[in-house]
Amino acid sequence: MKPDAVIVGAGFAGAVSARILAEGGKRVVIFEKRPHIAGNAYDYLDENRVMRHEYGPHIFHTSSAKAAEFLSRFTDWYDYQHRVLGYVEGKLVPIPFNFTSIETVFEKERAQRLESLLLEAYGKDRKVPILELRKHSDPEIRELAEYIFEHVFKYYTMKQWGYTAEEIDPAVTARVPVLCGYDDRYFQDSFQKMPENGFTAMFEKMLDHPLIDVRLNTEAMDHLAVLPEENRVLLDGEEFEGEVIYTGLADHLLNYRYGDLSYRSLEFEVRTEEGRFQPVTTVNYPTPEEEHPFTRITEYKNMQKNPPEEKTTIAVEYPYAYDRRREKGNVPYYPVFTEASKQSYEAYVKVLEPMKNVHLLGRLAEYRYYNMDAITDAAIELAEGLLERS
Repeated sequence: MKPDAVIVGAGFAGAVSARILAEGGKRVVIFEKRPHIAGNAYDYLDENRVMRHEYGPHIFHTSSAKAAEFLSRFTDWYDYQHRVLGYVEGKLVPIPFNFTSIETVFEKERAQRLESLLLEAYGKDRKVPILELRKHSDPEIRELAEYIFEHVFKYYTMKQWGYTAEEIDPAVTARVPVLCGYDDRYFQDSFQKMPENGFTAMFEKMLDHPLIDVRLNTEAMDHLAVLPEENRVLLDGEEFEGEVIYTGLADHLLNYRYGDLSYRSLEFEVRTEEGRFQPVTTVNYPTPEEEHPFTRITEYKNMQKNPPEEKTTIAVEYPYAYDRRREKGNVPYYPVFTEASKQSYEAYVKVLEPMKNVHLLGRLAEYRYYNMDAITDAAIELAEGLLERS
């Protein structure tokens, strides 16, 4: 029998929406081109008994009760507070930059003076985007902002994005603000936890439903044809009037008719080390590329509930410009928010507007940044809306 819905991608967007639709009585087929579910959250126990995240570290944090309650149906959790250090002038300081960071890099009297100025200007525990800090009227605050910009943002941004901080959408730099206080956690959400047996195990339970058919190692476009000029969808060559939820690249869906969209990609140099490699899960290297060509090092067992003692697994992270044709940098991670790329994406969206049964969902398809909780909420909203109108 034909499915009621076709979903492309078995990451958060695809899996959450599939479960909601299946529980509403809809038959769902998921096409996933990779050999595994869970998208970029895919993890597994490696040869060191370390829970390795194949596509970089994923930490679930949210203040959304809806997202937490939904995912908690498929996993137990353990508490985990993520902390990040940055390599600044030979020292490891908390990131986001906070009062402990200030006291680490400046002498005591100056540090106290700067902290007083920040508290007066912004208030305790306020998170301030670096670009806002640089525009402050007080010259001492601006001087501090320039120091932080130079040693935390400037080179990291250039390595991560291939652009200067000023050339990138301010929403990107706002993700790592300066914190006016001593809270050294990377996130301040009320719910910060890790799934008890890993993300992949959570996805396995989520997709374990008699009305969900997951097809791995399957290129969706070998089965699905979206024809906007004719306002119709073909599934295996036959007319399909059900819902299509597409979570992949928007340009790929329409065979790159308006050109390739810009993304950043990552490559990981994974190594086994003895014991413990670094004091926290992630250490950033916001240094010039000639000093450190990578952006950060992740030690996965530092966020594991019962980590092994003898060995550890680290991943050294190198950013690349995404290119689907190359051997390295061929996995899209982050949309690059330049004006040119936004205009190209808008052309893809516009041509799809008449197709009321085709829905773009997720970081790649919507060309926007999503945390895991936000895409969970968005997938729930979309799927519940489709059930209401069916």
